[in-house]
Amino acid sequence: MELCDLSAYELALLLKQRKISAIETLDACLKRIEAVDGRPGALDFSDPQPDDSRRVHAFITLTAERARAQATEIDRRLAAGEDPGPLAGVPFTVKDIFCVKDTPTTAGSRILADFVAPYTATPVARLEAAGAVMLGKTNLDEFTYGSSGESSAFLPPTRNPWDPRRVPGGSSGGSAASVAAGEAPLSLGTDTAGSIRQPAAFCGVVGLKPTYGRISRHGLIAFASSLDCPGPLARTVIDAALMLQAIAGPDPHDATAARVPVPDYISALEEGVRGLRIGLSPDYFRITYPDPETGALELQPLPAEIEAAVRRAADRLAALGAEIIEDVPLPNTRHGIPAYFVISRVEAASNLHRYDGLKYGYYDPARVDDVHKLYRKSRDAGFGIQPKLRILMGMYVSAAQYAEQYYTRALKVRTLIRRDFEQVFDPDGSYRLDALRTPTTPTPAFPMGALYGNSVLMQYADQLTVPANHAGLPGLSLPGGLSADGLPIGIQFLGPDFSEDRLLRLGRAYEQSTETEPWRAARPKVLAGW
Repeated sequence: MELCDLSAYELALLLKQRKISAIETLDACLKRIEAVDGRPGALDFSDPQPDDSRRVHAFITLTAERARAQATEIDRRLAAGEDPGPLAGVPFTVKDIFCVKDTPTTAGSRILADFVAPYTATPVARLEAAGAVMLGKTNLDEFTYGSSGESSAFLPPTRNPWDPRRVPGGSSGGSAASVAAGEAPLSLGTDTAGSIRQPAAFCGVVGLKPTYGRISRHGLIAFASSLDCPGPLARTVIDAALMLQAIAGPDPHDATAARVPVPDYISALEEGVRGLRIGLSPDYFRITYPDPETGALELQPLPAEIEAAVRRAADRLAALGAEIIEDVPLPNTRHGIPAYFVISRVEAASNLHRYDGLKYGYYDPARVDDVHKLYRKSRDAGFGIQPKLRILMGMYVSAAQYAEQYYTRALKVRTLIRRDFEQVFDPDGSYRLDALRTPTTPTPAFPMGALYGNSVLMQYADQLTVPANHAGLPGLSLPGGLSADGLPIGIQFLGPDFSEDRLLRLGRAYEQSTETEPWRAARPKVLAGW
């Protein structure tokens, strides 16, 4: 096993024991990137290469020189007997939606292609303060608007390390792929409708969406401000806990960052699951898709292999002493996607107003005789199709004559979804759940191009993750096995507000219980010489 295949926990321990150096670790990751990643995403993709379809393409910007300077400083501090932090020398990647000072920050969009951030986002700054080493910025759906990773303006698009013919998921596809391919043990992503958990499931890694406000959004380029949540993608549950420990907590720069004490996530991991009440909901074993002719929502059973993975996980937890509660009702969660369509697009349209071709972003050099023409030309050339669609829909459904019909109604549905979860997690209620056990996604990773261009069906790939975003609750996705096609299947824990420590504890127990399973030894195709 190479250094780049070790977990963040293992690397940090070996580094502190002086058995390896930060430079050695960095060089191993850079070697892996060179071997599997291929060329980084770029705006000019006029000359596709045959090898493009076999590479991961996780990165937009590789910051090797910055990383080497950081690693050198970590080694110096270790040699001097100093404590460089709990993540000393551990490489990480950053979804290119976070600002990093003096580094290009594109949001996967042409309109920000030349933007160099003047400051560093709080979660990135906290990781670096903990000693972690930033390798670079990863590719994503433009402005995070997508569920496959295919909508970036920077091409080639990221591919799934388990099968490069398939999507990595979105919008944190580059982040999940970089972890799955062994390019870095940690990555910082964001989750607005499932954009951490869904790619984590597709790429066979661990992804944590924290409680809204658990992690500061300062320096995050906003999509839907009431839904966006930064969070970790990692190789193991312990690694996710380590990363969360470093980045969680209040922030004077973000009024939405919760002033709630941060527990010791690491110490809680080994407490076991005996006595915990884990719910299974029939509403998460059915999936909803719109009829292509009428638009009417149709219920379908969850694919058998995905339901089986969830039930196997429940059986393992029961064997460890947890109590499994069947038939937990969550009737309003099936309306999560329609409500998300409205709320997210209203907020996206509002957030995109700032890109006007004057203050920053793409500027159309053609001479115009008024500022409105400049706005139109710059935005038309700078935005891809997904931002344009969201601006138009957001402006439409928030207009005075339609707001009550669409936006206000969507907010009411969001409240009902939150109420569903509050009832089942109520310690004095009928169910008194500590957590819910659900699938993460309705399918494994789908082929490249299968849904791209169909924004409705693409959105429904998030139907099992988006309810947690509406409710503001934490969700943990982790590998639950392999499909018949050898693709990762993700399973999900959901819990009440600020219960990340409990979800990580459950995830750790499940992870340990499956260590000897044959599927745990499987490796992505890009690492097996595909």
